[in-house]
Amino acid sequence: MAKRIICIGDSNTWGYDPRSFGGGRYPEGVRWTSLLGDAWQVENLGENGREIPVSDFAVRILLGQISARLPADGLCVMLGTNDLLGGASPAETARRMEGFLDRLRDCDLPLLLVAPPLMQRGTWVESEALLENARALAPLYREPAERCGAFFCDTAAWDIPVVFDGVHFSEDGHRRFAKQMQRVLDTVFR
Repeated sequence: MAKRIICIGDSNTWGYDPRSFGGGRYPEGVRWTSLLGDAWQVENLGENGREIPVSDFAVRILLGQISARLPADGLCVMLGTNDLLGGASPAETARRMEGFLDRLRDCDLPLLLVAPPLMQRGTWVESEALLENARALAPLYREPAERCGAFFCDTAAWDIPVVFDGVHFSEDGHRRFAKQMQRVLDTVFR
């Protein structure tokens, strides 16, 4: 029987295809959340442009979305890229994540925090400072994960191909990400 996980993320979890007109999505069979194999059933709560929820209202909405998808065997969170793109420092992004993880403990589910893959130079990522901020984020995520009792995964070394903007996964990027993530999930949620 497949394990059910709820994935909270941004456009890379949602499956955004930046080549499409008007913000379309890669087909189901291309998105990493659909490529994890028969052992995993994913409830995809990815959303384009999503930053780490900080307001009580935003967190309550998301907790309600999670509650509507229970029962589940685990919760996977991969956020932070849009916070950095919006000007937040890596330290501020990590503080936001710690507060969010603290609220997610109310779900009483095993929790996996995934540090997003590194951005690369592209039309959205033109400054070296942004690349440095992306590199600095994963080490700062490890401590909040430990304090909140969450598992942690650093994807920086996964070498995920992105498209022209430097942020969004290519089709090959989704395949590679799914292959690596499947190994993590098999270890964490088994």
